[in-house]
Amino acid sequence: MKRAHTLLLALLIACTALWSPSGRAGTACETQTIAPAKLADAAATALRVAAALDRSDAPAALVARVGTDLSEHGLVYSHVGFALREHPDGPWTVLHLLNDCGSDRSSLHAQGLVNFFADDLVNQDARIVWLRPEAAARLAGHLRALPREALHQPHYNLIAKPGSADYQNSTAWALETLGATLPVPPGPQDRRAAYAFVKRDGFTPDRIHIPYGKRILGGLFSANVAFTDHSVGTRLSGDYPVVTVRSILRYLESQGHVAEETEWRNGDLQARPGPG
Repeated sequence: MKRAHTLLLALLIACTALWSPSGRAGTACETQTIAPAKLADAAATALRVAAALDRSDAPAALVARVGTDLSEHGLVYSHVGFALREHPDGPWTVLHLLNDCGSDRSSLHAQGLVNFFADDLVNQDARIVWLRPEAAARLAGHLRALPREALHQPHYNLIAKPGSADYQNSTAWALETLGATLPVPPGPQDRRAAYAFVKRDGFTPDRIHIPYGKRILGGLFSANVAFTDHSVGTRLSGDYPVVTVRSILRYLESQGHVAEETEWRNGDLQARPGPG
């Protein structure tokens, strides 16, 4: 009870501050004050997620959110980070990669749960994925050591080709972090080896169809999108392989790396997590 009260107090204190994002996934940065209703919704989600994380003994877990509406591609969650129980910034700090204000660069961020769910999201749906205990312990150890061996390529591409050496996006960083911590014994701590492991272990990316007309008329040519990361054949077909939250969850579930999952849709706890 004391821990829950302390966590609640910390979240409420965080809610009293103005929210000024230093980097957001694929959007331009604008200093802003979040609307009270949205802040209340984010705080409510943060409390639900924190309470669920506290009920587990796991030192780390994956947490997904809906920052962009990807329903036309059959996707629910657009972004995923790692919630770390013990962090200098406080319990259940989320470590994740964000695009720097719509530019071609990215940075690693450490955020509290309220800020994580207050980033101008489409809705407050959320999902927690706990890894098996040994994998969770290795993941937590890796995250606590950041920025050492961070596997970060700061050249950002929203549709980065899986395994690309030249670009990376938020989901690719999360997948490669898993690829560096899931192997037993751990292998070399570099991006190429991490992606090679998950590929051998059964990971397959999703394919997102982006018609040529949409690329031109839809204004998809911007600093944080590089189509040239993909082959000419891919660009002609319009079917781009991309690391999505759904493909990460599908991989973890199919290979038996998941210990437990919890999901909320419209604030309601789901009896069984749906497709990601």
